[in-house]
Amino acid sequence: MEDRKWMAQIRRGALDLCILAILSHGKRYGYDIAHALSEAEGFVIKEGTIYPLLSRMMGEGYVAAEWQPSPQGPQRKYYTLTKLGEARLAAMRAEWQRFTRDVDRLFEGSEDGS
Repeated sequence: MEDRKWMAQIRRGALDLCILAILSHGKRYGYDIAHALSEAEGFVIKEGTIYPLLSRMMGEGYVAAEWQPSPQGPQRKYYTLTKLGEARLAAMRAEWQRFTRDVDRLFEGSEDGS
């Protein structure tokens, strides 16, 4: 169905922003991030999708990770935002807000929003 393809593209494009937003509330491990995303309607993300993104974000300096003991088995790798990640999230959020405002203006039929 075309609607599903379109929505999947939008979600994929917003995934980095969403992961950074989740991490802005505190440290999380991979499964926990995937679960938080799945609570948003339409974001059914598998753990296997999350880890390559987190790895890339670590390489870019936006996310840091550390192993910590888990009360339910083996250690877990917890991810947190770095200062650079906080700045990246702020920039992405500003762009997202600008983008959605522009799209809303198009729906309203006015370039200046009036």
